[in-house]
Amino acid sequence: MTHVYFLESGTASVVAPGTHPLEVGLFGREGMSGYSFVLGNDDPVLNDTYMQVAGNGHRIEAARLRACIDASVSLHRVLLTSLHHYLAQTISTALANGRSKIDARLCRWLLMASDRVGSPKLSLTHEFLGLMLGVRRAGVTEALKTLDLAGLIDQKRGQITLLDRKKLEQNSNGTYLRVHMLT
Repeated sequence: MTHVYFLESGTASVVAPGTHPLEVGLFGREGMSGYSFVLGNDDPVLNDTYMQVAGNGHRIEAARLRACIDASVSLHRVLLTSLHHYLAQTISTALANGRSKIDARLCRWLLMASDRVGSPKLSLTHEFLGLMLGVRRAGVTEALKTLDLAGLIDQKRGQITLLDRKKLEQNSNGTYLRVHMLT
């Protein structure tokens, strides 16, 4: 790992690679890439990271961040706290993927993405959502149609707008966790 990225806007997906890639984590302005680095692990990462919603951010050379962490206990604590919240999210993702139907998983993912971009409007394709949820595009299309007909979202080509966060949360099968921002 040569650099670590901190987003100011946008959303990045942490994806387990392979024949059937699957999103295992999501971060935006509350997180960072390369959490294993915070733990002192310089081994090659086991995942891919993709920018999914365009945005801006900062990158720092891994060696420079290591020196900053070594020099600042408070910085290390903040990054470890962020890692703790990220791990809670990955547990929630595993539960959602293993126990929830597509509709509930989609509700959760839309809420999480909206939290990270700071807007109810998301520029997303059905194909992308299928990849992130580990399901066929047709399944995403049906789930979006159901949410649209229920008045929870409004969808247009490449654009999804969240209309009723409370009902989306209720329909997430208890797997949605509010985002914790880095402080």
